[in-house]
Amino acid sequence: MKHISIIVPLGQSSLVNIEGSLQILSETNVLRAAKGEDPLFHIQLVGLTRHVPQRNGLFTIVPDALIQDVKKTDLIIIPSLQGNQPNAAEMNKEFIPWIRHQYEQGAEIASLCIGAFFLAATGLLNGKPCTTHWLLADEFRRTYPEAKLMPSEIITDEDGLYTSGGAFSYLNLLVYLIEKYAGRDMAIKIAKSFVIDIDKVSQSPFIIFEGQKDHTDEEIKMAQEFIERNYLEKITIDQLADKFAISRRNFERRFQKSTNNTVNEYVQRVKVEAAKRKLESSRKNVSEVMYEVGYTDTKTFRDVFKKITGLTPVEYRNKYNKQEVMG
Repeated sequence: MKHISIIVPLGQSSLVNIEGSLQILSETNVLRAAKGEDPLFHIQLVGLTRHVPQRNGLFTIVPDALIQDVKKTDLIIIPSLQGNQPNAAEMNKEFIPWIRHQYEQGAEIASLCIGAFFLAATGLLNGKPCTTHWLLADEFRRTYPEAKLMPSEIITDEDGLYTSGGAFSYLNLLVYLIEKYAGRDMAIKIAKSFVIDIDKVSQSPFIIFEGQKDHTDEEIKMAQEFIERNYLEKITIDQLADKFAISRRNFERRFQKSTNNTVNEYVQRVKVEAAKRKLESSRKNVSEVMYEVGYTDTKTFRDVFKKITGLTPVEYRNKYNKQEVMG
C-alpha cells in the first residue's frame, strides 16, 4: 500500500486542492473495494500543527498526522499556497527539510498549481522541468531562475517530481498519478466519475498574452508598446533598434531578457492574441481574421496560431466563440 501525504500548509491554501486530492484518491480505494481488492492508498493530511485555520478562521483543518509522525511516505502532495509566495514559504519552512528527507528516501512529490513555488523553495526543482499557473509564470522565473519553467504544460514529470498547471489542472495530475499507480483502466473510471478531461495536455489555449511588461527596461517597454500599436505593419528588428538608438545585438539581448520572447515571437504573440479575441467575439471566418491581424498566408497563420495556443484557429473559434457555442 502506498502512503500518500497531502500537506496542510499554514496560512491560506487551496482547500479545493486538499479536499479534492483526498476525495479522488480515496475513490480509487472505493472502486477497488467494489471489486474485492485491497486498498491501494493510505492517505493522510499532514501538517505542522494540530489545527490549521483557513480563510481567516472560517474553516479549520485537523491534520491526521504531523511531519514528525510520518517517518516514511511514498508521495507528497503540495497544494497551492495563496498570497505572497516568499511569505508563504517562510511560514511553512519547517516542511522543507522533511520534504527533502522524504525525497532522498525515495518519495515522489507532486505540486498543484502555484504549489510549484513551494516545491521550488526546497531546491528540488533546480535544473528540472516544471509548470505552474500561467498567470504567475514571470514571477516564478524571477524567483526561481534555476528551475526550467514550461508554462504551457498541464503536467511535468521528471525524477519523481510532478507539477501541474493552472487551477483545476490539478485534477489532470491526480488522474495521471492514478494511471501510474493503479493502471489506465482505473484512471479512466476516475476521470469518468469526476468528469475530468483525461487527455488535456496543455495550458496554451487558456493563456492570455498581456504584454509581459513587469520589468524595468523602459526602452524595451516603449518597443513593446510600439509593437502592440503597430502589429499590422511589417516590423523589423533593425527598425526597432534604429528607433531606440540601440545596436541590433544589444536590442535583441535586452528584449529577450525583459520579455522572455524574441522580437519575432513577441510580434507573433501580439498578432495571435488579437486573432483570439476576434475569433471569440465575432462571426468573421478564419481568413477574414487572418487578414485583420496582418497575415496573408493561411498555412503560416495556422502554424503560428497552433504553436502558441495548441489549437488551430477553427478549433479555437469552435471552442470559445459564444455565438458558435450557443447556436
